[in-house]
Amino acid sequence: MERITIDVVSDVVCPWCYLGKARLELAIAEVQDEIGVDINWRPYRLNPDYPKEGVDQKKALAEKLGGEERVAQAHKMLTDYGREVGIAFDFEAIKIGPNTLDAHRLIHWAMIEGREKQDKVVAALFKANFEEGRNVGDHAVLLDIAEKAGLDRSVIASLLASDADRDLIVAEIEAAQEMGVNGVPFFIFDQQYAVSGAQTPDVLANALRDIAKAKAEARSGLN
Repeated sequence: MERITIDVVSDVVCPWCYLGKARLELAIAEVQDEIGVDINWRPYRLNPDYPKEGVDQKKALAEKLGGEERVAQAHKMLTDYGREVGIAFDFEAIKIGPNTLDAHRLIHWAMIEGREKQDKVVAALFKANFEEGRNVGDHAVLLDIAEKAGLDRSVIASLLASDADRDLIVAEIEAAQEMGVNGVPFFIFDQQYAVSGAQTPDVLANALRDIAKAKAEARSGLN
């Protein structure tokens, strides 16, 4: 069985990233008998200028998208897409547009303990923001998520209170931008093939199959 590593560049306040995650999981389920997949979650910040305490979400979105009507249209479309893949978007519940730097630090620390814990943290962050309207810039929320994912609450509390790994996260985001990532989600397969945007499960499954086939052919050519 071929194994493929996917680096997913995303932000936990990006609805298309949440959608992309769900669609990727459907694609992986479709090919799981033939291909093994390892996922690494990589940071990106849609709103790096937001203050630590966050902003008024509704006001900020209306300014960004060009009015409340535009926002409503976007939310309706995303809600419909979400329903198809089991996401219950509740955009009305989101009051604070958070600064996500600390959420990305938490994702990074979870990865140190393994992909499974990182995936649990990422899933919980998306759900907290988009389905429960919780502020994922709030340390209390981040600590609850960390603990439920099996991380040591007191260790994470100490790390969050410090500047640990802030520069690392920012540097990683800058490196992604220099590589040409200017929108998320962005999927990098085996560090060489890129797919941009929340593609449908069939597109992602076909990409996985094509890459697995190319890897198998390259290996048989070497033998």
